[in-house]
Amino acid sequence: MSEEDRQEVEIAPEEEPIDLDTDATEELEVAMREALEAIESGKSAASAASRADIQLAEPEGADDVLSTLQREAEDHRDLALRSRADLENYRKRVQRERQEESRFKAFEPMRDFLTVIDNLERALVSPGSVEDLKQGVEMILRQMGNLLRDNGVERIEALGQGFDPSLHEAVSRDEDASVEVPTVSEEMQAGYTMHGRLLRPAVVKVAMPASQAGATGDDEV
Repeated sequence: MSEEDRQEVEIAPEEEPIDLDTDATEELEVAMREALEAIESGKSAASAASRADIQLAEPEGADDVLSTLQREAEDHRDLALRSRADLENYRKRVQRERQEESRFKAFEPMRDFLTVIDNLERALVSPGSVEDLKQGVEMILRQMGNLLRDNGVERIEALGQGFDPSLHEAVSRDEDASVEVPTVSEEMQAGYTMHGRLLRPAVVKVAMPASQAGATGDDEV
């Protein structure tokens, strides 16, 4: 190798800035770890070469070039460490924000429910008649229903509907010659869905056709 070839030093281009996207944190950690390993490996190789017993004629200015490379390696290592620390702080901040959001996700609905409690308290201290109290409770019930609908909660239509085990929970059954399929004959407790997902099944009694009632056990629907 000629003296001019030994003086040529290829400097790696600067790496593109790292995008701290939440969905790419794992890939970023891997890249940072590989960068640190590459830098440490380069420093070890340079140190080993400087301690080698082979005596070569060093070109003029080689010490300055080596010092420059070592400084750049240190700068890249510091940058990698700072970037890794920034990433860790970012992840912790996102985690705290998600925990805070989870704790207070029902904040607005609960604040709306306070008006229902206010009306119930007023009804309890109202000096009106029983009929007035009943009308007040009916008003509060309508208010509660509107609030539930605003939050995606819908009541399951059960009475008179065909029995659906995914929506109804049967607690008893009776034979009924007037029905052709298992049908809800009584709703003992209302069921609800929230945004299409079952929130609570409706507790019902089921009327069974005579043929099916005789073919099933006493505790089956």
